[in-house]
Formats: sequence, C-alpha cells, structure tokens
Amino acid sequence: MSNQNLNPKLFDEDIEQVPIRNGFGEGLVIAGEENPNVVGLCADLTESTRMEAFKKKFPERFVEVGVAEQNLVTVASGMAHEGKIPFTSSYATFSPGRNWEQIRTTICYNNQPVKIVGSHAGISVGPDGATHQALEDIALMRVLPNMVVVVPADSIEAKKATIAIAKNGKPSYLRLSRDKVPVITTENSPFEIGKAEVLNQGKDVSIIACGQMVYMALQVAKELEEEKISVRVINCHTIKPLDTKTILAAAEETGAIVTAEEHQIAGGLGGAVAEVVSESYPVPIKRIGIEDSFGESGTTAELMKKYSLTKENIKKAVLEVLRSKKHV
Repeated sequence: MSNQNLNPKLFDEDIEQVPIRNGFGEGLVIAGEENPNVVGLCADLTESTRMEAFKKKFPERFVEVGVAEQNLVTVASGMAHEGKIPFTSSYATFSPGRNWEQIRTTICYNNQPVKIVGSHAGISVGPDGATHQALEDIALMRVLPNMVVVVPADSIEAKKATIAIAKNGKPSYLRLSRDKVPVITTENSPFEIGKAEVLNQGKDVSIIACGQMVYMALQVAKELEEEKISVRVINCHTIKPLDTKTILAAAEETGAIVTAEEHQIAGGLGGAVAEVVSESYPVPIKRIGIEDSFGESGTTAELMKKYSLTKENIKKAVLEVLRSKKHV
C-alpha cells in the first residue's frame, strides 16, 4: 500500500497516537487568529473539549455558559445573527443530544452559521458508560436541513476541519472522540468538506469509513492485499454533504461495499451510503456499527470488541460482501 498523503509510519508499531479532539483545539486557535469574529462558548467542559487554548488566548471572545446546553446553542445563534462565528463545545451526548430542538429551531431553521462541536462521541468514551456514549449524534444532525456533518479520522484532519467550517458560512457539526487514535494523515494531506478521500485504490471491494474506523479499514486492506484481494479504502469524513460521486464510483468499479463507523448503524454513515447506492447503483453492502443497542462501561478495547467494531469484524464483513457479489 502506497499513498503519499498518508503517514509514512502508518503500519509501524510506534505510530503516533493523539486524541482527535486535540486537533480541534489547535484548529480553533488558528481560526481565531485568522478571523476576529470567531468566538467560543462552552458548557463547563473547556479542558475536556480542548477549548481551553482558545479561552486563554482570546479570553474576551470566550463565554462559559455553564451546564446549560440549551442556552449554549441559543446564545450562539444570537451571536451568529450579529455577525460572529460561534463555536460551541460539549460532550456529544449533551450537545446535540440534549439540545437538539434548540439546534433545529434557532440554528438550522434560521440558517445561522453556528459550529456545534460534539466531543467524547462513540463507544470509545469507555468507563463513562452508556449515558455519556453518544451513538446517535450523526443521525440526529444529518437529518437537519442546512446542517453540515464532519467526522475527522485523526487529530490533523480535525484541525483542518475546524479551520474549514469556520469559513463555510453554514451550521456545522464536528464529531470528536476522546481516546488517542493513530495519526494516519499528514499536514499535506488534502481535506475539503464534502470530498471523500480515496486512501487506497482497489478493484474488488470498497471500505467506506469515518473517524477512527478509517485506520482499521487501512489495516484490513493491507492484510487482504496479501491474500490477493484488492480493497479500496475511502475516508468519508463528511457525512453531509455526502460525496455521492466517489461513493457511486466505488459501487460501480468494485461492486461491493462495507461501511464502518463508531455509531449506530441506523442513520449514520452506513445508512447514508446505503441510501445513495440503493437508489442509483445497487451492490451488496455490509454495515459495521453499533447494532441497535446502548453502550456500557469498560475499556475502549473491551467495548470495541464486544460491539464488533474491530478490524477483524471489518475483514469478516469484506469477505461476506465478496461472496454476495459473486452470487449477484
């Protein structure tokens, strides 16, 4: 596997691992330096969501709302109406989980360019348990008119995504995880909202993934390459607007698709891909994700294994869709 846009240490045991949320913290400072209208609002989780660096550098442009997520986004909507570019941050289970109606009515209905940053998303929140593991947030946000939804694969991509949504003039949701994950991209890797990136060319089957599942998809592609199976890996960091061109090309050119996400299989990336493919170019699809259940407390490794979110699960799904492809 060779791709100059990927970390050259991609498959090394000592590959650098950094929390994806760290990239948001770095990107927000850069966005603040580039535009004085960028402001930050937080719901008493400034350090956890990595908004602390922005608060320290631009204290006059930061508002601590407290544990009041509905106020968090409503105040931000008002600030956006007056010309500011507000970034709000909290745990994803609280924002958008707790304040979805306020996001719908005060932000999306009025098409205000508020940036909702949901940190600690997915099952990998670990010991915090089911109440803090946002597994439904992609579905909640992609259904809203006017909302952009971005799920970065690593910290570098999160930084680029933060800078990009600061400039897009639209309501946007940025989904971040808690734990350290491998840094698979580089500063020179391309990033564009709405443009999925093909990280590995392949002709037999496609894996379309987002978030930390992208790294696992690349591992699977490398392992199957040794078995003479050619796997296309697509980093679909933007769930909305979805890159239908790249997805349909994958369906037509490889004839089988596996999706992988740290989210419910209903309404997330897999659902979005299945909708597009079923309407335009039906091929066998297998979705990897949480299968209609809540999480629980445990280590990240334990939970990823229990809920079938490992590279072994992705590999098994690839082999299944390949068998289905032969019978179509």
